[in-house]
Amino acid sequence: MSVPSDPKTFNEIVASETSSSAVTNMLFEGLTTVDPFTLKVIPCLAQSWEVSADGLQWTFHLRKDARFFDGQPLTSADVVFTFNDLIYNPGIPSSAKDIFSVDGKIFKVEALDEHTVRFTLPVKFAPFLRAMGQAILPKHKLSPAVKDGKFAFTWGVNTPPREITGTGPFFLEEYRPGERLVFKRNPFYWKTDARGLLLPYLDRVVFLIIPDPDAALLKFIDGELDYIALRGTDYPLLKPQETRKNFTIYNAGADFGSNFLTFNQNPRSNPKTGKPFVDPVKLAWFSNLNFRRAVAHAIDKPRIIEIVSNGFGYPQTGPMSPSSGFFYNPKVKVYDYDLAAARKLLAQEGFIDRNGDGVIEDKQGHPVEFNLATNAGGGSREEMAGMVRADLERLGMKVNAQTLEFNTLVAKLMSSYDWDAIVLGLTGGVEPHFGQNVWLSSGQLHLWDPKQEKPGTDWEQRLDEIFTRGVQELDEDKRKVLYDEFQAIAAEQLPVIYTVLGADLYAVRRKFGNLKPSAYGGAWHNIEEIYILKDQ
Repeated sequence: MSVPSDPKTFNEIVASETSSSAVTNMLFEGLTTVDPFTLKVIPCLAQSWEVSADGLQWTFHLRKDARFFDGQPLTSADVVFTFNDLIYNPGIPSSAKDIFSVDGKIFKVEALDEHTVRFTLPVKFAPFLRAMGQAILPKHKLSPAVKDGKFAFTWGVNTPPREITGTGPFFLEEYRPGERLVFKRNPFYWKTDARGLLLPYLDRVVFLIIPDPDAALLKFIDGELDYIALRGTDYPLLKPQETRKNFTIYNAGADFGSNFLTFNQNPRSNPKTGKPFVDPVKLAWFSNLNFRRAVAHAIDKPRIIEIVSNGFGYPQTGPMSPSSGFFYNPKVKVYDYDLAAARKLLAQEGFIDRNGDGVIEDKQGHPVEFNLATNAGGGSREEMAGMVRADLERLGMKVNAQTLEFNTLVAKLMSSYDWDAIVLGLTGGVEPHFGQNVWLSSGQLHLWDPKQEKPGTDWEQRLDEIFTRGVQELDEDKRKVLYDEFQAIAAEQLPVIYTVLGADLYAVRRKFGNLKPSAYGGAWHNIEEIYILKDQ
């Protein structure tokens, strides 16, 4: 199969982008995992667990047959090390630290014996079991680097592949930058099939590094790849070749990740210069709810789906995907494409074209002009941003397109706050709490107005209350009521204006047995069980 870029690191604790996690997901496992069809939490490195009546103590019983790639057994010492020495280590930059703390308080992690671990929580933490998918790393391999203060630079891309040690079904045998990653079967893997045979079945998996999606598509057509994730625009080319080229196209449903437009509503000033982060004139526009609602009505989602995704997509109305299952709320406010409604909302707030030049002005006569940025190399997102720009110009807004290198865009978003509007995306999932860094008013990724000392609006205060209560509510039905309200507030207040969800399309050669694609797990969620058919 192919990946679009080289990994940045093989260190799972400090990895923060998909190019690295695509690799580390092959190598490491957690105490739990998620059933890709029911979305329920199921055992992985822990074969069982129990929880105390008050929901504060969780005791896990580890598998006694789990080993690392070097044959060393997995023990409770590795679990304690992963949390106490790595995740909770103040000298190691890890985003997991935010997940494994509640109200700033961390979990107590202790070994009861060689294969039993107890977590004691400061308060009830409803997503705890799902969070236990956190990869467990080997103490015997990594503790020297921690003691020397070098862990953050350990297992970089220059590390000999066989040094990287996990418990997954495959180990990394070879890495050629810009070319390929080769994984080999882990002979110590703990899983067996129904006959008791050790998994995985496959001897080798190869990731070819192919930055250009068109080049990857051609390699799939030529038979050099066995699998490709499709763009909707690829479908007309591939569909007629299914039988002749011996592959099948699967549509697993809506993506979990989102694509959205957001406006900068940061009211603060740069402490170094005293200058406002956002021009006060623009801030007044962006903070106006009817302005944002007009923008929501102006985005032609059906057209975006048709042109960008060739019809394979879904209008997004809120923060969660329909594929999220139980916590998805389908009953939120919907903003249909309606330019007349958009213009009415704008006129209501004094945004009209006063001088007949085709550009609307606010009540004070300022022409509505701003920059709209997105990341370069985003493929369909760049095209989507272009269509959003055209939609807004139909309302009389003058929109200047900016395409920025991804890290530059992130720096503007997270530190300099020097931006007007951005089209961007975030990964999603099935657990609402894991989006708290976006939705808490103090969150690093509270995009439109991050790291607030106290909530700037009543609805942001209510979201803080929902996430604080939701994480401590163990009754799933009561949690759903809270998170339904969260999604309703997000759709009502529009701090981010959602566009469309892509469809999870895969093309896979007809040479594999046990292939069971799903929206959550993709085509290879059960890669350890997949085999090559005898006649292939």
